Order: sequence, then C-alpha cells, then structure tokens
Amino acid sequence: MIHPHAADIAQTLVDWFTRYGKDYPWRRTTDPWAILVSEIMLQQTTIPTVLARYEAWMQQYPTPAHLAAATEEEALRSWEGLGYYRRVRALQAAARVIVEKFEGIFPDSATDILTLPGVGEYTVGAILSFAWNRPAPLVDANVSRVFARLCNDATPIDSPQGKREQWEMAAAMVHQDNPRAYNSALMELGQTICTHSEPSCIICPVRKYCLAEDPSSLPVKMPTKAVTTMAHHDIWVVSNQGILLEKQAEGTRHAGMYRLPQRPESEVRHLPHLCNQQYNVTRYKVTRSLYLADAAHTTPLPGEEYVPLSSLDAIPIASPDRKLIIRFLEKAAD
Repeated sequence: MIHPHAADIAQTLVDWFTRYGKDYPWRRTTDPWAILVSEIMLQQTTIPTVLARYEAWMQQYPTPAHLAAATEEEALRSWEGLGYYRRVRALQAAARVIVEKFEGIFPDSATDILTLPGVGEYTVGAILSFAWNRPAPLVDANVSRVFARLCNDATPIDSPQGKREQWEMAAAMVHQDNPRAYNSALMELGQTICTHSEPSCIICPVRKYCLAEDPSSLPVKMPTKAVTTMAHHDIWVVSNQGILLEKQAEGTRHAGMYRLPQRPESEVRHLPHLCNQQYNVTRYKVTRSLYLADAAHTTPLPGEEYVPLSSLDAIPIASPDRKLIIRFLEKAAD
C-alpha cells in the first residue's frame, strides 16, 4: 500500500507543520531521554493530562541516572495520575539499562534502542526522528487512520496484513530531509484534523491527495473484545495508627501501589455503606462499593498495613483510591 503521491504528501505535511504545528515542551528539545519520557507518557494518555505533568516530571528525573537511582515506590508515586503504571516501571528499567549498559549515554542506534525495556518500533522511530532528525518510520493509531484514509484502504489496521502495510507506507513516505517535522505533522494531522469520528476534511492540508470515498468509515479494525464488568467491595478503616491500606504484590497489575483493602461481599454486606465508585481500566468497567469497618474488629490481612495519614502524600496510591481517601478524610475534618 504505497500512495501514488507519497512524496508530494510528505512535503505538503512538512510545509503545513512548519507553519501551523502546535508547540509542546517535548517538541522544544532534541534530548532523546526527554523524548522517550514524552512518548511513554503519551501512550494511552491525553495530551492535556501529559502537559500538566511532563515538565515537573522532567525536573524531578532530568536524566536516566536520576530515575535509575530512585526507588520503585518513588517512581510510582511520581507517575500517579497518569495511569497504566507498567509504563513507569518499564521506563525505570530502561533508565537502568542506559546507566548500566550504555554508561548513562542514550544509545543512538535503532538496534540498541530496541533493547530498552518497554520500547518498540514506534518509539524507536519517534526517538530517531525527533532527537536526531533521522528518516525513521513510525506508526501509531493516528498515523494508521491517516494512511487508511489517504489510500482508501479497508484492510483492518490491527490485522497482521494491515500492520505490515502501514509500516511499508510509513517507510516509503518518510521525508528524507526533515523527518522530525514530517512525523510530527503526520501524528498531528490525525490528532487534530483527520480525527476518528468527525474528520475535518475541508481544512486538511493533503485533501487533494486523499482517496477516501467515505473517510468516517475508515479505518477498519478487527472485532474488539467485550468489556468485562468487575465489582470490588472495599473497606474504610481508620485508627490512631492511620488508614488501613493494601500494598499490591509483585506480578499484579498495580504492583507496588497501595489501595483500599478488598473483602468478599459476604463479609461486608452488614457494614454501613459509604459510597459507590465507577471507573474504567482498559477493557474493565469497575464498580467499587466502599464500607465503613471498625478498626477494633478488623484483622489486617497479609500485605495490609496501617499507613500514617502524614505519609499518604509520599506513597504511590492508585488514582481512584486516592480520590476516595481525600474525599473521606476531608469529610471527617469538616
């Protein structure tokens, strides 16, 4: 799948981005570490959320050595609110590889960058093009959508054939002289104009090259997995020692994070009900019911401990849990 006007599209996008490209802090740097951090943060997280956290996070961990020297608990706490905590674990593991294997110097070859934990082909392309302005292809959800529409291609973009065609297109189209601007333009086009639900074709800079007959019907994807509903029954226990929390064990999704303790419904249904909370995590829709339990009649289970209220700001707590903790501590103080 190679567009017949690939070179024209690439140059048009570079010209468009040079005039209208958005200004983000990660676009003002060619530091590969800062670019890696931004790319990891932007995975499954909105740009406004990342903008609110990126610069402060970079001040805390300006080099791989800074993050490599931090404890896992410190790294998790710094990431709180960004979600998908496996990302910061992988980022810290990558920082340690850079320090231990590459003597603290960010590797500049695709082969070496691919050895970093949590780094795949897309991230390699982003780092090579944004840090060193090398003509490296990259494909993400926005780029896939743009390519599918430009070529009027109904091949499912998440199928093996679709993925192969997307990368072939990316490699063929990448601008040789200004890949930094080109790749930025390609992603921004998908983020701001060639959007998922309502593409703004009338203002698209490459409209005259687009072959899509019905842009809103593209891209096509494989059938998605059904959303799984989950119910949690948690307890709120506060004593003069602090608040009872459970530290998640290694190998679990929130390993190293603290959360409110869970109990079987049969053990809490007689307790006073405080509230319900709903939130989504990947393919899961979670409904949490919170119950008030008496510290005198609650035996902490393995992994549970009373955390002093003065220590809550220093430990990593999953965002839904922290919201509830703040809510009920503030209510108790009124």
